Amino acid sequence: MQGVPYLVFLAPGLTIMAIAQNAFSNTAQTIVTAKMQGNIVDLLMPPLSPLELTLPIALGGVSRGLAVGAAVRLAMMVAIPFEMAHPAVVLFFALAASLMLALLGIIGGIWALKHDHLAAVTSFVITPAAFLSGSFYSIERLPEFWRHVALANPFFYMIDGFRYGFIGRADGPVWVGMLVLAAADIGLGIAAYLMFKSGYRLKA
Repeated sequence: MQGVPYLVFLAPGLTIMAIAQNAFSNTAQTIVTAKMQGNIVDLLMPPLSPLELTLPIALGGVSRGLAVGAAVRLAMMVAIPFEMAHPAVVLFFALAASLMLALLGIIGGIWALKHDHLAAVTSFVITPAAFLSGSFYSIERLPEFWRHVALANPFFYMIDGFRYGFIGRADGPVWVGMLVLAAADIGLGIAAYLMFKSGYRLKA
């Protein structure tokens, strides 16, 4: 696939998905559990600004995502050669992707009233986006319609850019992926900030 053995092609996609899923889970589960147990008030009562609430929670998700991603990649080294063509690109996409999913987790956690609602976000948003992202295949092998769908999916740029950092080959322009993730991070960050500021589904 893309001129490299399939396992070498596959490893970065699995790694970035582990990073993204754990970043999302960390922030979303933290907020939903706090709301259901009634101790969300301990988070809201201190004199913290919406930014001071948004940023640390998001960075907690980023930290968990990166830690899990590093563990997954180290475990893969047993069977798959470790190559990194562009370390700076790997770092950028790992940070940008984990931040994107951590912020999405905050939004989902604030919106959800119970774990079933959060499971719906995972089932109908995260999972379909992941499967249409090129994690397991090159989008060049897709029919034209589905290739255009993939190109409209931020998850594709997350995975494609991260994979490029390892194998030096990508299905799309890497700079476009950087812009897409940066825009997604800014947009989701503003949305999470405004939700904390308004108290949406956080304050009785």
